[in-house]
Amino acid sequence: MILIVDDQEANIYSLKKLLESQNFSVDTALSGEEALKKVLKNNYALIILDVQMPGIDGFEVAETLSGFNKTKDVPIIFLSAVNKDKKFITKGYASGGIDYVTKPIDPDILMLKVKTFSRLYEQTVALNDMQQILRLEIEERKKAQQELKEQVENLHSTLESLPQLAFTANGDGEIEFVNSKWLSYATSNKFPATHADDPDIHVSWAEALIAETPIELEVRIKELKAELFRFHLLRIIPIKEKNNQVKWVGTFTDIDDQKQMEKKKDEFLSIASHELKTPLTSIKAYAQLLERTINTAKDVTAVKYINRVQSQVTKLSGLITDLLDISKIENGKLKITKKNFDFENLLTNAIDIIYQTHENNTVTIEREGDRIEELFLGDEVRIEQVLINYLTNAIKYAPNTDRIIVRTEKEDDQLIVSVKDYGIGIPEHKQKNIFGKFYRVEESSVRFQGLGIGLYICSEIIKQHNGTVGIQSELGQGSTFYFTLPLN
Repeated sequence: MILIVDDQEANIYSLKKLLESQNFSVDTALSGEEALKKVLKNNYALIILDVQMPGIDGFEVAETLSGFNKTKDVPIIFLSAVNKDKKFITKGYASGGIDYVTKPIDPDILMLKVKTFSRLYEQTVALNDMQQILRLEIEERKKAQQELKEQVENLHSTLESLPQLAFTANGDGEIEFVNSKWLSYATSNKFPATHADDPDIHVSWAEALIAETPIELEVRIKELKAELFRFHLLRIIPIKEKNNQVKWVGTFTDIDDQKQMEKKKDEFLSIASHELKTPLTSIKAYAQLLERTINTAKDVTAVKYINRVQSQVTKLSGLITDLLDISKIENGKLKITKKNFDFENLLTNAIDIIYQTHENNTVTIEREGDRIEELFLGDEVRIEQVLINYLTNAIKYAPNTDRIIVRTEKEDDQLIVSVKDYGIGIPEHKQKNIFGKFYRVEESSVRFQGLGIGLYICSEIIKQHNGTVGIQSELGQGSTFYFTLPLN
């Protein structure tokens, strides 16, 4: 909008019509006082200002407007029919005008000036807006940098207080900060040296940088002045800000004492299992001999008790076998003998075994999914062990249901075998540990007996077949345990 200021209405009228003919929006004022009021209320791209006015003249209006931030950049064109001397023209420029036009006015020249100054003002406003945006952006960046700096300082303070070796690295994997504990094991920009038999940290670190995934690795490291290596758990996680990776944070936690305790425990389990196996075999043999020596028709009570003894011996034998399997797994001696076998026949045998060993149970096991016609390469006995464990658990943890579903699917060169029950289910936050050694869900550990090692053994057997294990469960809605095996 353009403001015309003149005490003569005739002059205003002619100028207004001229500007409106060129599609300019026009506002008018008949005095300097009225012009100042309007300028403070409205925004104008250009002011055409008559010099000679009663009261506040054009020069005073211009000087006043040049003192306000809002109006100091608004271009002013002075119009004068009387003051044509050089000193008045100079005064006009000095008071804040950008041009001085004398009457009579050449309409073409005036319109050219109006268009030029109006366009310059719009460009100036746009430039000022852009500068304001840039200033705000710069302030935001400064604020963000300051916040990031404070976060980094807080992180460093936290890492410095940890008993573990701790460090941070940038997005390229270059170590930037280490705590004082680190310096006892390595220099500030290098990982501690690891045992020759352990995985190479740098290889795992390079893979994690590419995939942007966390690392969890057990390695042996030693202090610079020490000779003995101790087991440490290395954890490195990425820290992201607005989906952009900015840092990595890592720690080495000393787990050597824990590893030594686990080793002693495994040794104890191995020795105890072997020692228990011999007398248990003798008990089972004597129970069988005792059963043959009595008259089963006359002494029904004795037969019943002998059967109970044999049932408990079978359970105990299964527990000992599981403990022996754990010992073999820990020592890397779990034997897997792979050969071609009929998978459908394995499923049928496993389901029959469940029916025979759970004669008093009313559960029906249903078979669904794809039939496995081709021969499968693997350890038939061990895979059957996994399936029987899944089915046994399904019956055990679903005591009030009468239906279990065994499903097989072929997908992307993989065989997926799942066992679905309608039992108590498992809370979501506890499902990730369900295949861990000796892990039991607290909600079921009181109601159901067990050592929590069956699923761990299953997972290790499937791993040795290059497969995976998993669970889908909802509390109170049942569970689906599955394992996958490569078909090729």
